[in-house]
Amino acid sequence: MELEAAKLIGAALALLPIAGVGIGLGMIFSSYNEAVGRNPSSAEILEKKFLLTFALTEALAIFALVIAFMIMFS
Repeated sequence: MELEAAKLIGAALALLPIAGVGIGLGMIFSSYNEAVGRNPSSAEILEKKFLLTFALTEALAIFALVIAFMIMFS
């Protein structure tokens, strides 16, 4: 196997966690919408927690992308 092919396969495998991030973000959005739908007055309190969990979950996808780029271009 050539080195370039191994780099591409490694970079593709490094991007697999993005699927989990997509599932996690879907669960976060659905839970937030359900909670606000049941109790609209709690939207202000939940919004802060929602944005924090969204940002932390999205950071995992960015880290996976950075690792894939490091594998490809090193």
